[in-house]
Amino acid sequence: MPLSSELTLASSPRAAADARRWVSDICRRLERTDLVECAELGVSELVANAILHATAPYKVRVRGTASHPRIEVVDGSTRPPEPPSRLETDELDLLLTFGRGLSIVAQCALALGATIESDGKIVWFEPAPEMSDADSAEWVIDRLDQPTAAPPRSSGVETTVEVHLAGIDVPLYTSLARQYSELRRELRLLSLSHQSDYPLAGDLTSMFATFESQFPESFHEQVGDAATRGLPRVDVTFPMAREAGPIFVTMTEMFDVADAFCRAERLLSLARTPRQRALHNWMLGELVHQLDGARSQPWKGSPRSTTSSTSQVG
Repeated sequence: MPLSSELTLASSPRAAADARRWVSDICRRLERTDLVECAELGVSELVANAILHATAPYKVRVRGTASHPRIEVVDGSTRPPEPPSRLETDELDLLLTFGRGLSIVAQCALALGATIESDGKIVWFEPAPEMSDADSAEWVIDRLDQPTAAPPRSSGVETTVEVHLAGIDVPLYTSLARQYSELRRELRLLSLSHQSDYPLAGDLTSMFATFESQFPESFHEQVGDAATRGLPRVDVTFPMAREAGPIFVTMTEMFDVADAFCRAERLLSLARTPRQRALHNWMLGELVHQLDGARSQPWKGSPRSTTSSTSQVG
């Protein structure tokens, strides 16, 4: 079952102990007592590093599934962490001290890495059943604040269409955007660190990059402004290349494929809720139809009884 749980930490020396107890409790509730030792040691090290070298806010999260949990420590610094380096210090000394980089975490992890965002970073690891003698876990670093390169445009003359999306549910779209961001991050991490095991992750990452490049900045600005102002609905108008229609047809199917992988726990992200999927399909359908010459049809919403909340541990 997918899970998502978060704890905000105080900027104090007790933060590591609080995180350790919280993560240990979650592992036991998930019936993953085999992960407790490595989860406790790894999260203690990451939180200590964050308090010593980064800035607030500090948070610890448990994401993924019971079979593949991932522990994340969030801070407000965009400075990348130092990759793991081999330590020669006595093992007992390592267990009694914190703040020594990521080498200890690497010994406690099946995989680890960091995601650098525009307003901070996430350092994560997948706890191992037992601590290894060597820091052999593969280190992955990703920058989500780097702009995605747009695919080459055709040398021919492209025609644009003024697309009008009427009545977008702003809070629902905002939640959909967060879900999409988590899915994109998950796929990118898999494509970077487990490409041989998850070849589809690389393909979907490339397809999503092409999909994103079709939207002009004016679309994001209009929706973002509506969210900032607290508007419940917004109408947006923006130009789009007429030739982009087939991309949205394909992506409608690909998002359903991604949902199926999430529900089957082959991806750690959550699938779209029924209402998120309904809004998404309406938007993609409107893009396809309007680029083909049809008139704009406003979003009419979906029954609120289909809403499903984010899964929590416990």
